[in-house]
Amino acid sequence: MFAWKSPSSKPFRDRRGEATDDELIDLMLENPRLIRRPMLTDGSQIVFGYKQGAYDEML
Repeated sequence: MFAWKSPSSKPFRDRRGEATDDELIDLMLENPRLIRRPMLTDGSQIVFGYKQGAYDEML
């Protein structure tokens, strides 16, 4: 999940909606701050960002 609200994403915001998945992946590999976090999974679902209610349900 690309962190569009991250200050690190500012130079790339003009490409929102136009960048391909591969381009976004390359950007995240070059700059990990562009990866939305935290990320929590229970093996069947993934929650991106801090959402206490969703965390409580998974744990």
